[in-house]
Amino acid sequence: MDDGEFRPSSVRSLLRKFDIKPSKRLGQNFLVSQRLLERIIAAAEAGPQDVVLEIGAGLGTLTLALAQRVRRVVALELDRRLIPILHEQVAPYPHVEIVQADILTVEPADLVPGPYKVVANLPYYITSAILRHLLEARQKPALMVVTVQNEVAQRLVAGPGAMSLLAVSVQFYGQPRIVAKAPPGAFYPSPRVNSAVVRIDLYEEPAAAVDDVEAFFAVVRAGFAQRRKQLRNSLSQGLHLPVGKAVEALHRCGLDEKQRAQELGVGEWACLYGELLHDRAPETANGCDKLA
Repeated sequence: MDDGEFRPSSVRSLLRKFDIKPSKRLGQNFLVSQRLLERIIAAAEAGPQDVVLEIGAGLGTLTLALAQRVRRVVALELDRRLIPILHEQVAPYPHVEIVQADILTVEPADLVPGPYKVVANLPYYITSAILRHLLEARQKPALMVVTVQNEVAQRLVAGPGAMSLLAVSVQFYGQPRIVAKAPPGAFYPSPRVNSAVVRIDLYEEPAAAVDDVEAFFAVVRAGFAQRRKQLRNSLSQGLHLPVGKAVEALHRCGLDEKQRAQELGVGEWACLYGELLHDRAPETANGCDKLA
């Protein structure tokens, strides 16, 4: 690291200098671990041709590390108090753009037209919303490296038997894997939970060949709406279908009518979508075996 690079150990002094207290409401926990910083940068495979959208730039720890490695950084920060700090920190780097905005109200393509990566330390209370926003964007990132609560990280990478609506949503668009663990002491102030860094490699095409993504997720949401119920009942009630039709669809997909939503992978949901909302669309049904 260059002598001029921002060092995570200076977070506390920087906050004192600008007389700023971290906001609990915004879930602010600033990175102070040099080791974790390096793991995040390595996971993003940041190189001189990359354009990176950073969400939650905070005090500029990741921003500066990225600035020294990539072609362009667009750093979003919601907290207006931190914008002057960020501008001061990145002054030597004209290829860094600071944007004060809420990512949930911004279309990523408007900020970073063309291929881009996402690097983010996500606030725990809106992690799922941000992930959905990015994955459903008009132009999706090629790669995402996000720091999230460890419990959320485990949900993202779960397999059949422990699936959730969030897991299906992410795995429909890409392959997540945990690349680093982050103890509370890696941040200031220290959160009360452990965190983890997750890398999500997005597919060029979704993992399931469905012709109506919104309808596909309507089926998935119906299945997870009442997790303790068997799928024949949750699908019937959620989609307003006769129980018999739900049972028939489950059987045609090779599933037991008593199974529950968390036991199904993306491919099996795609099969159910085809059976329940279409007349057995061949491309959907054929993809079931490969993706299950």
